[in-house]
Amino acid sequence: MVERQLPKLHTRVRFPSPAPFLPKSKAFLTQSMTDTKSATPKAGIYDHTEHRIKSFVTRAGRLSDAQARAIDTLGPRFCLPYSKTTLDFDAVFGRHAPTILEIGTGMGETTAHIAQRMPEKNFIGVEVHTPGIGSLLKLIDQQALTNLRLFQHDAFEIITHMVAPDSLAGVHVFFPDPWHKARHNKRRLIQADFVTLLVSRVQAGGIIHCATDWQDYAEQMLAVLSAEPALANTAEDYAMRPDYRPVTKFENRGLRLGHGVWDLVFKKR
Repeated sequence: MVERQLPKLHTRVRFPSPAPFLPKSKAFLTQSMTDTKSATPKAGIYDHTEHRIKSFVTRAGRLSDAQARAIDTLGPRFCLPYSKTTLDFDAVFGRHAPTILEIGTGMGETTAHIAQRMPEKNFIGVEVHTPGIGSLLKLIDQQALTNLRLFQHDAFEIITHMVAPDSLAGVHVFFPDPWHKARHNKRRLIQADFVTLLVSRVQAGGIIHCATDWQDYAEQMLAVLSAEPALANTAEDYAMRPDYRPVTKFENRGLRLGHGVWDLVFKKR
């Protein structure tokens, strides 16, 4: 989903020390929220030694008091630290259950809704923007969700280093940044190499579900996913929106304005 530029944060937010999900969190938050034009890599979001095109940028955003409190109190329980070691899903959730990874949870409404509707499954959400992490932690608390954990880190690095092959029941990528200018298309998340990586982490029969409200991105997604030999489309081309994916306020507004929304649901052979 397209991120909007928000006013810079002018107040410092206090975090507990240590904060396993945001190393040196107070300094990190002050920099990442106030210095959006700096070329200095944002600590904790990605490994700046890995030279590749990123599918995201860290943007300024206002962190509300409620979001900051949620990160303070709930972050140590529900946010996972990044490391280059394989994650043990059973140990993280305290049970054995199918696990679905969502890339780009935004403000978390869709993620929380799906996790609440599917208590029999585990969900791991990945988001780089701090207000989104705080917002989703609030929803976890309000809805008493126990089957959801979060990462604030680059999804590519998490999938590469922390997710074992053939371990995921599915992957959700809802409304990723469309990078709509032609010169920026190379930054789009859904590219052939990345899809091959995703497929390697999904079990046979597992699902990769993408959704976008940009037609040319939908066409690219369809072409890339269809070209992956390990995937089979569950529809002739675009799928009907599955019941488990709710229609967001943003999406509803677009539909009222006549904008299209395209879902793509592919299954690993």
